[in-house]
Amino acid sequence: MSLEYNQLSTKHLLGIQSITSDDIQLIFRTADNFKKVINSPIKKVPSLRDITIANLFFENSTRTRISFELAEKRLSADTVNFSAASSSVKKGESLLDTVNNILSMKVDMVVMRHPAPGAHQFLAQHIDANIINAGDGTHEHPTQALLDAFSMREQLGDLTNKKIVIIGDILHSRVALSNIFCLQKLGAQVAVCGPPTLLPKHIEKLGVTKFYDVQKALEWCDVANILRIQLERQDVKYIPSLREYSLYYGVNKERLERLDKEIIIMHPGPINRGVEITSDVADSKHSIILQQVENGVAIRMAVLYLLAEKR
Repeated sequence: MSLEYNQLSTKHLLGIQSITSDDIQLIFRTADNFKKVINSPIKKVPSLRDITIANLFFENSTRTRISFELAEKRLSADTVNFSAASSSVKKGESLLDTVNNILSMKVDMVVMRHPAPGAHQFLAQHIDANIINAGDGTHEHPTQALLDAFSMREQLGDLTNKKIVIIGDILHSRVALSNIFCLQKLGAQVAVCGPPTLLPKHIEKLGVTKFYDVQKALEWCDVANILRIQLERQDVKYIPSLREYSLYYGVNKERLERLDKEIIIMHPGPINRGVEITSDVADSKHSIILQQVENGVAIRMAVLYLLAEKR
């Protein structure tokens, strides 16, 4: 890759599918620099001093929203925070009207989480601001995938041919889909593991390996990225009980001790301790869960900074 490559190929971050492997590497290099900033005594830079960013969250969020807000503050941007629960959306206002009203206040960038897959593509066709997808339904969550891959890169270096398994509720997870796309663009081998009811039909067509046995998946991988059961997205029961899921698919200390190697444990949060992962694993030396949180701010700073350059 040419080191002269220093601009994103797109003015939005709508999903991992819409960016290139060069874009991903540029985001990582930029995040490396911003990680030095957030670990220095002065954690703020004036890079986005004249940029106004609207955070629009039409779904509940804690970690992603706080991470974006912190990234924006570290870059000295002006921010407007919008929550659908206390807005005119509850009165029937459309998405486009809501955003246009916010843009009339001279907003430059929009960070949005929305329950409808494709909502960000719709907006990108109708408004001039840069748009960052902070999660759209069960479709994509690109900044989570970027921070996950960035965290793996810190531990393993080049991800080419590294083996990554995503364990859990793949069917309802936007994190899983974005991770698959991102890791494949970086040359990694990707597998998924979970009960048959929580794995999408024909997922092998995405070029991933499929496991139903969690022990075999752990033996295969270098990294296990563990997802929670998303009960809020399930309109019917996909598993008999959380206890039974934990028994067959939960990652615990006993399972790791059976391995003849050490693997890296990750989780995008929130963690259901005792269900998909036990506390002695989540808090162990194998876990880089807290590094993921720290890296999330650096990655989001990088994305905001690079998209602002496209204005």
